[in-house]
Parts: sequence; structure tokens; C-alpha cells
Amino acid sequence: MNTPAPVQSLDLEARFPGTVHPDTRPGYSGWMVENAALLEFATALRDEFGYDYLSSVTAVDYLPDGKMEVVYQVYKTTGGSGVIFKVQVPRVDPIEVPSLVPLYPGAELQEREAWDLFGIKFTGHPDLRRIFMWEGFAGHPMRKDWHEPYFEEEGKPFKSRWPDGKLVMAESKNLYADNIAYPNGFNPASQTFDPEKALYDALRVYQKEEVGLDTDHIIINMGPQHPSTHGVFRVAVMLDGEKIINLKPVMGYLHRNHEKIGERNTYIMNMPYTDRLDYLASMSNNFGYALAVEKLMNVKPTERADYIRVMMAEMTRISNHLFLIGSLLNDLGAYFTPMLYALEERELILDIFEAVSGSRMMCNYFRFGGVARDLPEGVLQKIKDLFFERFPRKIEEIDRFLSENEIIRSRGIGQGVLTAEDAIKYSAAGPFLRASGIPYDVRRAEPYSIYDRFEFDVVVRSNGDIYDRLMVRFDEIRQSIRIIQQAVKGLPEGPIMALKPMYQVRVPPGEAYGRVEGPKGELGFYVISNGKPNPWRYHVRAPSFINLTAFGPMCVGQKVADLVGVLGSIDIVLGEVDR
Repeated sequence: MNTPAPVQSLDLEARFPGTVHPDTRPGYSGWMVENAALLEFATALRDEFGYDYLSSVTAVDYLPDGKMEVVYQVYKTTGGSGVIFKVQVPRVDPIEVPSLVPLYPGAELQEREAWDLFGIKFTGHPDLRRIFMWEGFAGHPMRKDWHEPYFEEEGKPFKSRWPDGKLVMAESKNLYADNIAYPNGFNPASQTFDPEKALYDALRVYQKEEVGLDTDHIIINMGPQHPSTHGVFRVAVMLDGEKIINLKPVMGYLHRNHEKIGERNTYIMNMPYTDRLDYLASMSNNFGYALAVEKLMNVKPTERADYIRVMMAEMTRISNHLFLIGSLLNDLGAYFTPMLYALEERELILDIFEAVSGSRMMCNYFRFGGVARDLPEGVLQKIKDLFFERFPRKIEEIDRFLSENEIIRSRGIGQGVLTAEDAIKYSAAGPFLRASGIPYDVRRAEPYSIYDRFEFDVVVRSNGDIYDRLMVRFDEIRQSIRIIQQAVKGLPEGPIMALKPMYQVRVPPGEAYGRVEGPKGELGFYVISNGKPNPWRYHVRAPSFINLTAFGPMCVGQKVADLVGVLGSIDIVLGEVDR
């Protein structure tokens, strides 16, 4: 690879004359790339300019303009701001864009999502199937002209719900009394279509061993109703004896099209909806969305609000990691004792969330320009007691009980290895990435809010196995405690909102991407405004979803008994996977 060019000297228009030009739309940024030049352009970004990390792929339907757009966000794992580039194609089926999976394998699940929800066919994709909807689903639901059977209006608040509240549940008018639109000619009583065929055909594509006995291979399904798959997640596995030779994650059982709902909500209405994504990390979800909309509004939070936001985000990280430690130990066979130790400490953080926001899990606490309310009397002292006295001691105690346990070490060390190269290649994020030796943390790589004011270390481990992914969480809890201690000492007086409280906001036209280092990795919100009360595009870059891209490759060669431990060490929440 050539020496990467510095960001200041990046002149892609000169490098690709006639095929690349700046996005000059008011409020937009980045580069517009001709469809035919996409692969050449992306190859140069990665190999010549050093943008080795593909973070986000999504689509936008510009129905009035008759265009469909694919939006890419790439970064350097050495840090710094990223590059956003876009491809626009006519909105006439078949809509085709070259797949970037051969260059950036981390695009695999994201391109499948864009195909499923927008109907964009990524030519060259190795396994282009629906990912959230079933294979016989009629249409592509994120398109602006797709309407569900009980469709009322494009934007909320619906006239039927306000102000009189006299409504008729529209799905009762649907023949099947449900949110279902069947394809033309579909008769569920006589249908012979096999929706699983594409999945099982994909499972049968694998690297065959040329040595050893020629044995039969079998397909098994784990989940979706299974405690070890963390809820409604399914794993389809091809086995040679006990050894995994191919694996496909199957999701969508919890999918409700969060983004479609978000594009019909007003901007303020979406804040509590973000709570329902990763329901163990509500405050971090609020944070990322608030940053995106604040960029569009050109609003800066107050000093006191910034400090409170950081404190809440770091408490969320500790709360999430405690839950992960307990649940992973369950997955490894320790049953419930470690979980009880972890939950005891987590409950103390939830007490603070309840005092501050009124809720323990669905906090709905951040607002554009600040936070909903100030710290109540006595809460700051409680935070001091927890993070200066109790937590440093308790974390060391839990670590001492677990880290040298021979069962944890034997089931974790050397199992489910993800190398540094593969972690970057598959767009892994958060502790999942850093346990493979890559010191990439959005708080340091591209600081947001006031994180540049705090002293903390980006912790890494080098082996990329289950054990290191567990230990990185312990290390990160210690660093979060450091940040909270500094935030408590530096917390200024003053207002908590830069704007007057409002029930509706007008957001100037344009695009913005707000990203934070959530407990599970980079959580990003890509928001497009057309100046109206509802977002034109609302997309969530969900780390739980994208981290699953590496799940299949890292399980190949493992015993089926270790599959649950590998999945548990990734740390997923299905609300964020399926959205």
C-alpha cells in the first residue's frame, strides 16, 4: 500500500477527472461518484489514500427527483475525519450499483439491507438476499412510494389522532387484519414457495477440505426462540460432525422498520424512539441522534449539558459492560452467579438514570441543545460516592473472581479469534475491534462533544479471542470511571439548554452524520432534512448489526459448542440489530 495522503491534500476531483465531483447541494458535503467509476474510486480511497475502514452504507430515495442514492462513509483506522461519497442512479428498476464487498467485506450485511428495504441490486455481491423481510415480501418498504395496508399519512402527527383522538384502526379494514401486503396472485392457502431455499443454498457454498474422510454435512438451526441466541436471533449452521464449516446469521424476527417510523415522526418524536434501539444503552442512543440534528440546526449545547451528557454516556458504557460480563459468563456455562454480581452494580447506575430522567432504561433524556432536566438534589453526591469509592473497588473484585477462572480461560483463550486485519476488513467496531489490537475509538479518532478535554486510554488487547473481548470490557469500565471522575470535578454551573423548550423544531435542509462511541461500537445517525417537520432520511448505523458481519467467518473451524460463547462475546442487542 502506498503512503496515505493527508486529509488536507485530498483532491479527489483531480485524481478522477470527469467521474468525481464535490456534492454542491446546499447543506450537503462529500463527493458524488459516477456509478461506472465506483469500484476504481473505492479502491483508490483504500489503497492510495489509506481509508481502510468502511463504516456505513445506506441508501436514500429521492422520489421527486427520480433518483436513488447510495451513501458511503469511510475512515482511517489511524484516526481523523472521514470521507463521505455517494452514487446516484436513475430510479428505474432494476436499480444496479456495484457491490463493494470485494473491497470492503464489511459492506455485506449493509448492502443486503439496502437491497431489502430500497430494492437496490448490488452487482457482484456474494449473497444478495433479503435480510429483514421474508423472501416473498411484496416491495421494498423504505421506498417513498411504498405504503403499508393501514397507511394513513406520510408524516405525524396523524390527523386521525390529533386533536380529537377519534380514530379507526386502519388495519381492521385490511383483509388479513394485519400489517401485511402479499404479492400479486399470492394465496397463502395454496402457496408452495419455499422462503428458506435461498438461505440453505447460501449455506451450501463453502470451502471443502481436500483431506480426510468424505462425510455427510448437516444443517442445524439455533434459534430464533432460544436463550443462548439472546432473544429472537437465529443461526443457521452447516456442520461437518461438530465442526462449523459455514454459518449464516438470520435476523428480522424483531424488525419493525424503525427508520420508516423515524421518517414519519417529527424530529423531537424520534428521541424516545432511539431508546428502543439498544435498550441497554439508551443514553448513548440519545447522544448520537442529538449530535446529528444539532449539526443540521447549527446548535451547540451548553457547557453544563455537555458535562452531564458525557457522565451519562460513560455510566451507560459501564452499565452495558456489566450486563455483557454477566451474560457472557452465562453463555460460557457459569449460570447466574456472575450475572447477579454484575446486576447488583448495574442497578446502582440505573438508580441515577431514574433520578435524572425519570426512567431506568428508556431514558428519553437528551434534547437538541442540551438535556431535558438538571441533576436533582443529592444525585451529584451519589455519583461521587459510586465512582470515587464503590465502583473502583467492586470492579477489581469482580475481575479477580473471573479473570483467572480456569473454565473461562479454557473456553475463552484461543476461541473465536478475529485477527486485526479481519476486524478492519469486516468493519468491526467498539470493544469487538479493540480486542483484536486496533486502537480505534471515535472519542479519540474524531472527538465529539467535550471528550477532547478528558484524560483516558484507548484500551486494546492483542489476541482477538473470547477472553480478550471479555477483558477489554473490564479495562473500558476502568477508563469510564476515570472520565466520570474528571467530569464530576469539572462540572460547571449554568443552564442545561441552549434553546427554549419546544414541541416542534424546524431543521434547515441538508445532511448530517452524528456518530458516538457507544458501548458496542460506533453508533451513527445519518439524517437528511428537506426543511419540513419530519426527516426525509433517518438511518441508524447500528454496531450490533454490523458487528455480526464477522460472526460467520470467525466461527468457521470452531466447534458448535463454542458458537454461543463467540456470539455472546460480540455483544449484540436485537433491538439494535433488527431495528
